[in-house]
Amino acid sequence: MMTTSHLEAVRRQDFARSSLRELRTSGRVPAVVYGAQTESIPVHVDAKELIRVSRTGRSEFFDLKVEGGETIPVLIKDIQQRAGQVVHADFQKVLKNKPLRVKVPLQLEGTPEGTKIGGILQVQATELEVEGLPADLPAAITVDVTSLGTGDKLLAADVKLPDGITLIASPEELLASIVLPRVVDEDLLTSDEAQETGEVVAEGETPAE
Repeated sequence: MMTTSHLEAVRRQDFARSSLRELRTSGRVPAVVYGAQTESIPVHVDAKELIRVSRTGRSEFFDLKVEGGETIPVLIKDIQQRAGQVVHADFQKVLKNKPLRVKVPLQLEGTPEGTKIGGILQVQATELEVEGLPADLPAAITVDVTSLGTGDKLLAADVKLPDGITLIASPEELLASIVLPRVVDEDLLTSDEAQETGEVVAEGETPAE
């Protein structure tokens, strides 16, 4: 899905380590643009703006406006962090007529039936890997979990995908499940303890009257 977001970028000219430190200290993030039918382009971008754009989702592409050059539609392929600081980013050039493989956020909707009788919704995955043309890729995939009862599982194969989108993840990938909480039966525990005590007495001397 195309967005109106854009990010300003400047070509990197200096590749010394000291230059990288200076960039990061000044609030910039070194990055690279790569993709089919194009040479890699080293750039740097504003750290705060990169974080802002990344919050729209990894499946949405936006315009990377390179200073003194072209405007390139890209996806954020990877963001590297160190000690809580963004230190590098990879942008993948998007070709509008070529399918892309991306991980799309999952949004679970509804109150599962199983949770109404004490079950707990456990979420095993928050993204789903799919493939499709850039214009067809959704910002998120909504899944209705209302019908899930205790013991039920939501698999990747159960998700209804938008037209033009193909599942890449394993159909058996577990996305969510409804489980019952583990509750200790105090009565049973008391009975077991009493039985163990009786066994100890039986093996030892006869207790005094």
